[in-house]
Amino acid sequence: MRRFTALYLAVFTLLITVSFVGCAKQEKTGLAKVKEAGEVSFAMSGGYPPFNYFNKQNELVGFDVDVAKEVAKRLGVKLKPVTTEWSGIIEGLRSGIYSGILGSMAATEQRKKVVDFSTPYYYSGAQMFVRTDSPFKSADELKSKAVGLVTGTTFEQDAKNLGVSDIRLYKDDTHTLTELSSGVIDGVITDRVVGVNAMNSGKFKIKPLGSPLRKEDIAVAFRKEDKTLTDEVNKILKQMHDDGTLTKLSKKWLKVDITKK
Repeated sequence: MRRFTALYLAVFTLLITVSFVGCAKQEKTGLAKVKEAGEVSFAMSGGYPPFNYFNKQNELVGFDVDVAKEVAKRLGVKLKPVTTEWSGIIEGLRSGIYSGILGSMAATEQRKKVVDFSTPYYYSGAQMFVRTDSPFKSADELKSKAVGLVTGTTFEQDAKNLGVSDIRLYKDDTHTLTELSSGVIDGVITDRVVGVNAMNSGKFKIKPLGSPLRKEDIAVAFRKEDKTLTDEVNKILKQMHDDGTLTKLSKKWLKVDITKK
């Protein structure tokens, strides 16, 4: 009987020890998890020039990419960029597939219910774009027209607020602006800076229509349980604002400073 009791105690102790070690590993979240891995993974769509996109050499480049590189550098870890469909990017974050989303995501009240956001690293707004030969004078005139936008973006609500009856959803803005320029759709709602950059590139025959529909704070998204990482990135973003790094990167990619409110 004593042998069984001793054996039982030994097994019980072993199970408690294993369970404790397992829990200790699982408890590592946020900054501690990133430091232990030696890398931080930031997700983005990869189809949102000039913020994050693949160049002719199939390299992921852009304003967001450079910001992510600098944040990783100041965290003291390597950057692991992840490209994924925008429509499921938040669920990927909540599942722990990557550390954060640094891909020009607007910090909306609805999104704040499920993820946390850093302080903004730039400011922008929603803008309606039409073809250069378009007869439209205001965005209200496109209510009964075909308007394109990227799936999973806040621009869908802007279209609904305008009363647009024919909303076309696309994978990224390369597709929306190509469809607009070729006459398949009548308008596109996207980030104002993205649209102006596309217009200035000479690849698309488009122009902004009227004033921005709405202003947005663009920030880095994190899981709610990773507050230590959010706090550390906030410190880094403040440094990057204060020392002019964000301004420098903005002017490099956009020719203007969009980092000031």
